Amino acid sequence: MKDRRMDYRHIPFSAFLIESAPAPGYFPVFVPLFSKFCYSDNIHFMSKIKSAAVFCASSKPHDAIYSQAASQLGKRLAQENITLVYGGGARGIMADTAEACFKAGGHVIGVLPEVFNRPEVRLKEIQSELHIVKTMHERKAKMYSLSDAFIVLPGGIGTLEEFFEIFTWKQIGFHRKNVALYNVNGFYTPLVSFMEKIVEEGLMSSEVMSSLIVVSSLDELMEKISQDEIDLPGKIRD
Repeated sequence: MKDRRMDYRHIPFSAFLIESAPAPGYFPVFVPLFSKFCYSDNIHFMSKIKSAAVFCASSKPHDAIYSQAASQLGKRLAQENITLVYGGGARGIMADTAEACFKAGGHVIGVLPEVFNRPEVRLKEIQSELHIVKTMHERKAKMYSLSDAFIVLPGGIGTLEEFFEIFTWKQIGFHRKNVALYNVNGFYTPLVSFMEKIVEEGLMSSEVMSSLIVVSSLDELMEKISQDEIDLPGKIRD
């Protein structure tokens, strides 16, 4: 049976919806709330994520430690029954993550722009689903809509662009989902230092910076991306 999940985080304070089964659709059931389920003016009913987008390099790194970390992450996502959402390519760290997840029995969703929809770029055998979109912008929007959290493995300027965009969306208030830098081998330490410098200069709030998850171990990564999301004020609500 298809897993039909609900997002309990955006249901009004006074009630939440319980999905009916096995009938399609859902009906409202008003249930008293206890304080431990309250998160600001919303309910945070369950912190366990069901899917995670992974941003990473489509190039093969010189140091094998990054490929190994990607493979270990992919396998762990499968073991945790977390769907992997990735860029759909069959090269570099991107492919290492997807292949490991798929071979471990995980569900893998690739999102690939039309311009890259070529046999040498894609590998259908490491994907459960492959979505072909028109543009790079649609690719990111699709990956966002399919994901409950975002993990950033080592990568180049494309990976950094994806990271900064999704973290900016969190700062603005477009979403509350966890964003994590997986700092393998200290790869992102200089970037984190630069971002802390931005905070020191008053160009980003310390609250925004503290909402970013920065970890160097896989166990810590898996623990923190499933924790309660930090509800930032959001510039669109200021």
